Amino acid sequence: MAGEVSFRNMGSSIPVDNVQALAASIYDQDSTSVPPRYLRPEAKTTDPIASDGENSSLRSLISLDLSIAVPHKKSLPSFTTPLQAWASSSCWCIPQLINHGVPDEVIEKLKADIIDFFNLPLEEKKAVAQLPNDLQGYGQAFVVSEDQKLDWGDMLFLMTRPLHIRNMRFWPTRPPTFRDTLSSYSVELKRVAATLLELIAKCLGIVPEELLDIFEEIPQGLRINYYPPCPKADEVVGLSPHSDATAGLTLLLHVNDVPGLQIKHQGKWFLVDPLPGAFLVNVGDMLEILSNGEYKSIEHRAIVNTKRERLSVAAFHFPKEDAVIGPLPGLVKGGKGKYKSEDFRKLLGILQFQTRGEESCDAS
Repeated sequence: MAGEVSFRNMGSSIPVDNVQALAASIYDQDSTSVPPRYLRPEAKTTDPIASDGENSSLRSLISLDLSIAVPHKKSLPSFTTPLQAWASSSCWCIPQLINHGVPDEVIEKLKADIIDFFNLPLEEKKAVAQLPNDLQGYGQAFVVSEDQKLDWGDMLFLMTRPLHIRNMRFWPTRPPTFRDTLSSYSVELKRVAATLLELIAKCLGIVPEELLDIFEEIPQGLRINYYPPCPKADEVVGLSPHSDATAGLTLLLHVNDVPGLQIKHQGKWFLVDPLPGAFLVNVGDMLEILSNGEYKSIEHRAIVNTKRERLSVAAFHFPKEDAVIGPLPGLVKGGKGKYKSEDFRKLLGILQFQTRGEESCDAS
């Protein structure tokens, strides 16, 4: 039943061919033949505009400097201005979080371990493969039918917080430092997410606890993405267009220097060019509802490269399982909110049974 869905059972996916292995075989054969299930006509429906394009406004992405905010939480003029700009109705970008305080060594070790994991032989990666009726593990997400069009990418998805919901069956033991590295990263990202939620609440003019109580313990899941190169990169999609349906905040880290995240605005796709060491901060559907639409959940997708693989890791931060999701009382003040309230567990259940596509859930 939908009402029984929880973080321990967030969905399932039909097993499909490993894309990394498929891509390797295509390039080994010096071929350009891509299986039809991966060819996506919509990949060419609009011309992507690069971040340095003549008409692109992504060259001036909002930067959130956490080093300005944290020492001065009671008076935040320098940080509040970009937060308010982010919340404005005319803003449709994904901000970059800089000076976030996550140690460089934690980030670099995570990157190295992720690269080492995906460089393992396929059979070794399959040791943490998804099981029936579980989204966690190594595989693909939200494949629900045998004739469904597929994304050009593999993933490793793990629930990381709170600690008692971790299923270590899916946590790789190779490279041997992977588990400790991921645990350290998880702690750091929880801290960053908590700080951002507190600052967002203050910018909205509400008591921080009103928002933070919805995210008690800050449940967290990490999706690690591997997008192999493709000889027909302009005819496939690395990750289908979606918004982060069940998340409040997503913090995306590029593992290597290959861009691929695009956001949609007025029917066109804009390529996001990440700053080195920055996190891309994405509002999920849950925070859009809680903020009564002040912060917008942006439709985005991932594209691939013809010559190089792209790797990224998205850290989703969810409301608590028993939360009621609706506009916060302090933001409606006797008026009617823009969204109806719903139990979060029910929303998880509804999303589990939806087919993927523009309504699919959490990824980047």
